Amino acid sequence: MDFHALRFADAIEDYRERGDALRLFVKIYDIIRPPQARQVDEAVARHATLLNLLETDGEKRALLRQAFTDLVANRRLVGFLTDSGILPPTGFFSELMRIISHRLLPEIPDAQEFRDCLQMILHRDDDWVWLTEIPDENSIRYWALLAPDDEIGRVQKHQLLDQFIEALLVLAYRISGVDLDQEFRRLGDSLSGYAAAFRAVAGEAQRCAEDWRNALTDNREPVEDERHLLVLIDQCQKVIDKAHRAAMQKGTSLSLTFMLRRTEQSLRRLELMASLLGAFWRGDDRSTAIEYWRKLLRHAIRSENRRNSITQHVSRGMSLLALRVTDNAAKSGEHYITETRSAYFGMWRSAMGAGVIIAVLALLKIFASKLDLAPVGYAFFYSMIYGLGFALIYMLHLTIATKQPAMTAQTIAGYLGEAESGRPQDLEKLVDLIAAVTRSQIAAIIGNVAIALPTALGIAFLWSYLAGHPMIDAGKGAHLIDDLDPLGWALPHAAVAGVFLFFSGIISGYFDNLASYARIGDRVARLRWLNLLASRGGAERIGRYLDDNLGGISGNFLFGCMLGTAGTVGMIFGLPIDIRHIAFASANLGYAFAGFDFQLPLRTLLWAGVGVLLIGFVNLSVSFVLALWMALRARDISFTQKAALLRTLWQRLKRDPRSFVAAPVEPQEGSAGA
Repeated sequence: MDFHALRFADAIEDYRERGDALRLFVKIYDIIRPPQARQVDEAVARHATLLNLLETDGEKRALLRQAFTDLVANRRLVGFLTDSGILPPTGFFSELMRIISHRLLPEIPDAQEFRDCLQMILHRDDDWVWLTEIPDENSIRYWALLAPDDEIGRVQKHQLLDQFIEALLVLAYRISGVDLDQEFRRLGDSLSGYAAAFRAVAGEAQRCAEDWRNALTDNREPVEDERHLLVLIDQCQKVIDKAHRAAMQKGTSLSLTFMLRRTEQSLRRLELMASLLGAFWRGDDRSTAIEYWRKLLRHAIRSENRRNSITQHVSRGMSLLALRVTDNAAKSGEHYITETRSAYFGMWRSAMGAGVIIAVLALLKIFASKLDLAPVGYAFFYSMIYGLGFALIYMLHLTIATKQPAMTAQTIAGYLGEAESGRPQDLEKLVDLIAAVTRSQIAAIIGNVAIALPTALGIAFLWSYLAGHPMIDAGKGAHLIDDLDPLGWALPHAAVAGVFLFFSGIISGYFDNLASYARIGDRVARLRWLNLLASRGGAERIGRYLDDNLGGISGNFLFGCMLGTAGTVGMIFGLPIDIRHIAFASANLGYAFAGFDFQLPLRTLLWAGVGVLLIGFVNLSVSFVLALWMALRARDISFTQKAALLRTLWQRLKRDPRSFVAAPVEPQEGSAGA
């Protein structure tokens, strides 16, 4: 018998002497727990050692099974069954305060509550890491060895089943009142006819519970089974899915998103509980009930293990917030993807138009930098130049290349979820989308840079011709060139701009959602002064415009404000914070070249050009990665088909590289029917 087997045997012998089941399981899991949570192989090996001991030593197996029966049957289970792994009924900040207060002054665990016992047994925040890596077959063997059979007495059996039935009722009645929530009712009359589904779940659960309890008392077979209840649970899930779709159209709030997620979790738990009880009453194969219990415990353990984690709570709140806004951002992202030749060349034209405005904005910023202002004055003027300029570009339906990744990432995330099955047709659709996004991005970048740079050169040349002296002096030109040095601060500052681009996508999604949820357009159309000023029809048109464009205008304006204030904030705090944006960098290169009277060495120009390209790469990659990460997290997508996607992508690149850079080929007439 090896060292760990001896430790397990000693722990079980200690239970024989003391009769303390909780103490035994604390010791058992202390032995299984590896020194570091990531040392999964060691935990799996120790767990396997315990399994071998129990399978070869019937006496110790009987003692451990008796201890598990004592631990479960003599504790209060309802709180564990109804709340572990389910969002709390309190709000985000109330729960955050509870966690912080727990960290400062830990709560006293109640040894009679199974939920608290679980936290005492698995007392490290990272225990879930190695627990979830134990192979399924080993986990099934373990619970099959521990599941009570003859070891549980009639009274204990009644107490245990009664708690499971009570938990079933708590979950059912929690679900039954969902449609009464004011946030849910805001979704409109389209959901009002489905209230009966939630009521029916509670009614059916009550009928099952009464029959099961009577069967326990009378020692007979129950009349009711769980099958009809499972059908009603499925109907409720369809209503929740419908509510999510309605929220995409009408807007949602954090509390509504929270409530819908909690209801989904409660439905899944109710389904699991009903299946477990049904398997027991029907006398199904013992392994069926064990499998349901293992699923319940596996999910609950992970949640309980991280229940008092501030990081986990904030992360979960961010996911809910992300879910609130990413669908709206995804709808915006679709406008940045070109599927036809006309759309592709339209992207070129809109990007070129934006390039002209960006060259003017860069000039205004250069002039503003010459003013004698306090730091807050510079921040204000820079913010207005950037913010109003970006808003104008948006309102003129022009395109800034760097705005695309934060929007298109949301659309790609939706396709990644569909392609998770690995079906070839889904992967092909995803590759089609990637090709469309890539060529759209290339068109926008080249359109911005190819116009911003020559426009800046043209403005500078015209200024010199009319004024008789360069628009900027050599000192300012040297400063602009130095800002483009890829070995200096250019790339870190480009990353800062990429983060702001990511935030601007979230802001756009938030305000699009707010416009729908708060009915901003309808409320604006009712403003008395606006009706007097613009007439009733004009006020309604303004309201509709805000409904459609509030997110875009807000996101672009606030993105400009972030860019405008970054340098000032860095100066105030003594931190190297500033921004570099590819379109403005290209315009500044043109003005710097003119500042040296068009006499810069070719090597300097080429090095600055490399800096512009790298700034663009960092802008795009940072914003895209952050946006894609958030979108996948919000949708709870874990894409596992990376290898298959890369193969499909490589095949497309070999077969049709043109589709990634050039306008899509229009199908010939009649080809659809060929």
